[in-house]
Amino acid sequence: MSTVPPALAAAVGPLPEGVVLPLPPTFDSVEEERRYRKEQLAAGFRIFGRFGFSEGVAGHITVRDPGDPDAFWVNPFGMSFSQIKASDLILVDHEGTVLEGRRPVNRAAFVIHSKVHAARPDAIAAAHSHSLHGKAFSSLGVPLAPITQDACAFFEDHGVYDDYRGVVNESEEGERVAKALGEHKAVILKNHGLLTVGHSVAEAVWWFVTMERSCQAQLLAMAAGTPQLIDRETALLTRGQVGGHLAGWFQARPLWDQITASDPDLFD
Repeated sequence: MSTVPPALAAAVGPLPEGVVLPLPPTFDSVEEERRYRKEQLAAGFRIFGRFGFSEGVAGHITVRDPGDPDAFWVNPFGMSFSQIKASDLILVDHEGTVLEGRRPVNRAAFVIHSKVHAARPDAIAAAHSHSLHGKAFSSLGVPLAPITQDACAFFEDHGVYDDYRGVVNESEEGERVAKALGEHKAVILKNHGLLTVGHSVAEAVWWFVTMERSCQAQLLAMAAGTPQLIDRETALLTRGQVGGHLAGWFQARPLWDQITASDPDLFD
């Protein structure tokens, strides 16, 4: 029988001989990896668009450039998530200087993301938008509670930034957001929304999608009554099963398969 990666063993049974699960790819050149990351980023924006995570011109996903760790790719300011192609993406450094591309960049994007990427060398990608349930939940100023299996992915693995000061324009506030994120996979920005990070675009996007839905689930449960918490030991066990880097990447696979089949122009 084929071996199942330990990080996925809780979800996958024994595999038939010769069957392998898809795993994050490896690359023979920087150029090949750069193209892959840009295509993943464009697909991530299409997924955000499909879920309705856009709010005017707010929101951004970034991915670190494999050839220049101090630069990252980001969406053009004011462009619909649902129309972004790999060729539309902008390369910007941590000071906000556009290195590649012909369109402007959302100032909040590089103010927040540059500090997050600088503070977290392991964070290849970061995702933020003003999604409906994420911003509604953020107004409570509390962390997600372990009331569902999916929410347990974030148990004791997300921060709360509770110092909202308007649109993020100053690098010092980006530093405070990065500090609130800490070593976690996500941070709730009070009165603002959600931000997630990952070792890949797929992972960061998946954490955002499932965190947004977990916020929605908790809001619904609180409206209906008093949610019953999962005990700490079980919540930590569950986080270990569904909250790892490979698990996050793998859980995004169905979304990627759907969006690349329906939106092949994103690769242009």
